[in-house]
Amino acid sequence: MRNRLVAIAGWSAARPWPAIVGWFVFVALCLGIGMGIGGKPATTEDFWIGEAGRGEAIATSGGLQQRPVERVLITNHGTRLDAAADSAAREISDRMRALPEVESVAAPVYSTDGSALRVDVTMVGGELEADHHVAALRAQTELVQRANPGLLIEETGGPSVSKATDALRARDLTRTEMIAVPVTLLTLLVVFRSVALALVPLLLAFSSIAAAVGLSMPASHLFPDNGVGTSIILLIGLAVGVDYTLFYLKRAREERARSGGRLSSRALVEIAAATSGRAVVVSGLAVAVSSATLYLADDVIFSSIATAAILVTLVSVASSLTALPALLTVLTDRAGRAASVHRESSQGGRFTGFVLRRIAAKPAAALIVSVLAMLGLTAPLLGLELTDMGRETHPRIIPAMQTFDRLNAAFPELKSMHQIVVTADPALANDVSNALRALAERAADDPVRIGAAQLRTSADGRVQLLELPVPHYVSDRAAQQSLERVRADYVPATLGALGDVEYAVTGDVARYADYPEHQKQKLPLIIAALLLVTFALTAAAFRSLVLGVIGVVLNLLSAGAALGLLTLVFQHTWAETLLDFDSTGTIGSRVPLLLFVILFGLSMDYQVFVLSRIQEAVQNGAPTRQAVLEGVGGSAGVVTSAAFVMVTVFASFVPLHIMEMKQMGFALAAAVLLDAFVIRIVILPALLLLLGDRTWWPGSPAVTNAGRVPVKVG
Repeated sequence: MRNRLVAIAGWSAARPWPAIVGWFVFVALCLGIGMGIGGKPATTEDFWIGEAGRGEAIATSGGLQQRPVERVLITNHGTRLDAAADSAAREISDRMRALPEVESVAAPVYSTDGSALRVDVTMVGGELEADHHVAALRAQTELVQRANPGLLIEETGGPSVSKATDALRARDLTRTEMIAVPVTLLTLLVVFRSVALALVPLLLAFSSIAAAVGLSMPASHLFPDNGVGTSIILLIGLAVGVDYTLFYLKRAREERARSGGRLSSRALVEIAAATSGRAVVVSGLAVAVSSATLYLADDVIFSSIATAAILVTLVSVASSLTALPALLTVLTDRAGRAASVHRESSQGGRFTGFVLRRIAAKPAAALIVSVLAMLGLTAPLLGLELTDMGRETHPRIIPAMQTFDRLNAAFPELKSMHQIVVTADPALANDVSNALRALAERAADDPVRIGAAQLRTSADGRVQLLELPVPHYVSDRAAQQSLERVRADYVPATLGALGDVEYAVTGDVARYADYPEHQKQKLPLIIAALLLVTFALTAAAFRSLVLGVIGVVLNLLSAGAALGLLTLVFQHTWAETLLDFDSTGTIGSRVPLLLFVILFGLSMDYQVFVLSRIQEAVQNGAPTRQAVLEGVGGSAGVVTSAAFVMVTVFASFVPLHIMEMKQMGFALAAAVLLDAFVIRIVILPALLLLLGDRTWWPGSPAVTNAGRVPVKVG
């Protein structure tokens, strides 16, 4: 690998402008091809999971699938409504029926106390398509509101909430870019003391992001995009793109400073390619393979995330191996001046040197104390509660969510529902209907006071669906317990007595319950795959089974501590004011899995970079103890700078309003912080100092010249 990387870097250094132009042509082609082919968004069917998904498939086969519904709420500031409300409801109904986006409009319904009136509007098409058409409905509602200033006429529903949430997420992401990019640039200015060099990582990161966005469009025809792909490309692309470029540039600066400026530009990039370039390739491969384990989740959301992460990581690796050497060659004079102002040190900064001296004096004590501290941070993980984040957890700065609260207060039966769907031979239709009515009678006595049942039958009589309104949000324990009774008691006692029928329980509550359960079932498989990947890649890269085991253990330690901190902060209320959130008492079911996968991949950046420096020192004749101290000390500045950039990127997600994104940003920022400053600077050197030459088992720390590259001075 090293020889091939040197050859690629040498070619780019010898022909810098063709290499630079070629890179940006590649980026333009990726975007052009992507826009030409177009993306394939995920469909409703792609989200079907577990028994709830099976039930939705049965209902869809009979044309009884859940339709997108918008609800217009008419109130008069809490007082009882009069004839003006009826007139407004008729106007709403007439206007909605005239829209091509509307399938049907139900008769107006009054609340129990007469203070609220609602009009249910069913839209054409599937649930996901409705987001794009809801604006037409909301425009009609606004017109009726202006014509009736004495009433409060507002609209909410799944499409309204979903569209507003997507818009809020987009605004939040724009704000994170406005925070992350300047802080990243400032960090790079501090590191390089050169505007030109500081701009190079950002230039390559954003060009890699653009290319990955283009490639993600044709890729979505294999793995449909659920809408988060671009966000993941931005998140991962900025982190790894800056990291890889930083590793490469810092190594080139070190070699220039070490040689006193006597090395040619080609020699600099060849050395950087052979050392840091190799680390970038191994790290990029680790991130890509780690991300690929998300495909094992058998879930469209995780497949979309995996595809995005793999594409942007591989493109970032390609940019650092091709365009970066060319840019470095063009900027050689600036790099030389910067190096003369700020010479690199192989011993690290004062703080790192101080810490390493203390660790070298008492490695066992340092290891025990630091590991115990990490385990202490992990302890809250024992109380982890995972749930899917229901609609009721969305932020109330969204007007549709404020209406959502008022609607559910006036009509609590709308909060959620159970749907029992049955498919059978039409000859058994009467038996199925009788069984479903018996089920409804049992459910009427349920402790949660399930509302009036509604039975629907497909046109061919093959599929029947029973809807049971539940006056609780899907996240409420009462709704979950009700679902358990329906599945374990009511359904077996009625439908279970029939012969050749297929049935399933779906609906809002079932969707909410089945998704986290699906994740819990897949989590052990994915974690096992991650551990295997981490072990195999580390062991193969450094030809040491011991380092493979160390990589697994340290990644588990940092991931566990980050999840423990996440649990401590977000499952309780003490940090609500500090981080601006309302605790649900739970963690989003997707967060731990994403944290494990992304962290295992990204932490390999630091691990491979640090271990490569240690191995290089050993290959150049240093004893293992000296190599550990030199390798950790020499890489500490790069690792901490790269970590600061990553933490900035991830922490910029904490102010976001969407709970799962907030939790993910916090967890990743905490994980990277712990990984860079505790794992790599304290635990790893302490452990390697204690192991000594056993670190390289089953190999040996034989002295070779494999780490050196012939260079031309001049």
